[in-house]
Amino acid sequence: MNWGMKNRLSQLMPNGKCFFMPIDHGYFQGPTRKLERPGETVKPLLPYADAIFVTRGVLRAAIDPLNSKPIVLRVSGCTSMVGKDLANEELTTSISEIIRLNASAVGLSIFIGSAYEKETLKNLATLVNQCEDYGIPVMAVTAVGRELDQREARYLKLCCRIAAELGARVVKTYWCEEHFDQVVNGCPVPVIMAGGPKCETELEVLEFVHDGIQKGAVGINLGRNVWQSAHPVAMAKALRAIVHDNVSVKQAHEILKQTIEDKPKTKA
Repeated sequence: MNWGMKNRLSQLMPNGKCFFMPIDHGYFQGPTRKLERPGETVKPLLPYADAIFVTRGVLRAAIDPLNSKPIVLRVSGCTSMVGKDLANEELTTSISEIIRLNASAVGLSIFIGSAYEKETLKNLATLVNQCEDYGIPVMAVTAVGRELDQREARYLKLCCRIAAELGARVVKTYWCEEHFDQVVNGCPVPVIMAGGPKCETELEVLEFVHDGIQKGAVGINLGRNVWQSAHPVAMAKALRAIVHDNVSVKQAHEILKQTIEDKPKTKA
């Protein structure tokens, strides 16, 4: 691994762990709830995140270049929630634009088992070929579109291994309740957990993140379960403690509750 690649990964994953904050949902969902103004949404959460996962349009329009975190640039798209198939993605961003925006890494979705499996895997291979020349790591996102029932270990470990085989330096995938350790152990590059649909309770989020970290994931890429929370800063602080400080679920829940209780005092 060359110096530039090592340096970028070390910024993204201090001590080998990471908390990425995704605000890229608008690229196929439009103005998602509580992400209507992404710059305002992410600003109070930046102290707890290691990087922001974002499209070039929102990056340029809403993120302060003088006070930011490392950027993981979303570079796939061209589909929408009202379109025929979310899997029919293409690469959206040139390597010159990736360099111009000083991205620390790039991310794209792959749709294993879909009608567009080959096309999205070709997107990944093409992006790896381009980015390796400049020492820029590629994160593959094992997307499932609307088929959330595919989030089980047998499918996820297939996706993660294929992504790693094609050259992804990091893989973002879903946590699954059973055999998540097999997903991680079958992937020779670091695995990061996605959030998926918003959970019902804050404790539920803390529990699955803790379980995934204990089973080998190096970090998280959680958006809706943080900034759609009633207490986004408290949630971000608690999640960071699980990822970087290896605290228990009980300790993380105490951090969350204490941060909520301290909020009025901070305002005063």
